[in-house]
Amino acid sequence: MTTGEMTLSRRTAPGKTAPRRVMGAGKQLHAGPVTYVVLVVFALVSLAPLVWTAVAASRTNTRLAQTPPPLWFGGNLFKNLETAWDQAGMGTAMVNTTFVAGTITVGTVLFSTLAGFAFAKLRFRFSTTLLLLTIGTMMIPPQLAVVPLYLWMTDLHWANHLQTVILPTLVSAFGTFFMRQYLVQALPTELIEAARVDGASSLRVVWHVVFPAARPAMAVLGLLTFVMAWNDFLWPIIALNGDNPTVQVALNQLGTGYIPDDSVIMAGALLGTLPLLAAFLLFGKQIVGGIMQGAVKG
Repeated sequence: MTTGEMTLSRRTAPGKTAPRRVMGAGKQLHAGPVTYVVLVVFALVSLAPLVWTAVAASRTNTRLAQTPPPLWFGGNLFKNLETAWDQAGMGTAMVNTTFVAGTITVGTVLFSTLAGFAFAKLRFRFSTTLLLLTIGTMMIPPQLAVVPLYLWMTDLHWANHLQTVILPTLVSAFGTFFMRQYLVQALPTELIEAARVDGASSLRVVWHVVFPAARPAMAVLGLLTFVMAWNDFLWPIIALNGDNPTVQVALNQLGTGYIPDDSVIMAGALLGTLPLLAAFLLFGKQIVGGIMQGAVKG
């Protein structure tokens, strides 16, 4: 037996295989060039509608009607933004939409978290039946509820008031199901039982145990709810008028007239999109961090 064979026999005992090299913990994985190309393509495709909206908002209606369409910015952006702001009453619309979307977001996140916790961790009669009924409401087209909902709001004398838009959307079946699915995995039952043993009341359990565990999912649900409430058009256009509009109702007024000015309409659409972009730029890092934190804990 040679020296190399004797060394190999000492390193690998009978019945055992040689140990394999494993990547050290904490080492960062590096993306290849194909990954960067795919990400750049997706980013350009995602930004294309927003860029085109800004380009169209900076041109005149006559130039937009020509062929080929403009592919770069013009000099009428601020003029068209001012025209859209004045014609649509965007000041009042922005305030109304911020209040409506913020209230709907807070209510949906709060009620969905409480209901999701109840379905995930509490035991009560007919819980499965109630959960199935909640999920079943998601299969009903919202258009079917427009007429009876409007008649109900009219009986309450709430027509053309912001509470008409807020009240029907304070509770979300999707949000309840989403939070329930998250809490089933992210919230250990032993943690709740330990809090009960320590004498914590139901309110303290929810505040000190459920909410911290559900924070990543609450951030995601809050972002989705805020975007949906901000962009909602069908129910606000029915329930509200031009005197007390949301952003989408106000933008609808820009399309009236014998020859609609597309550049002004695009400027209004850009105004309605900027608050969403600002909110994501301000809170996007915290939301993504919360998502990654929840993924690591799960």
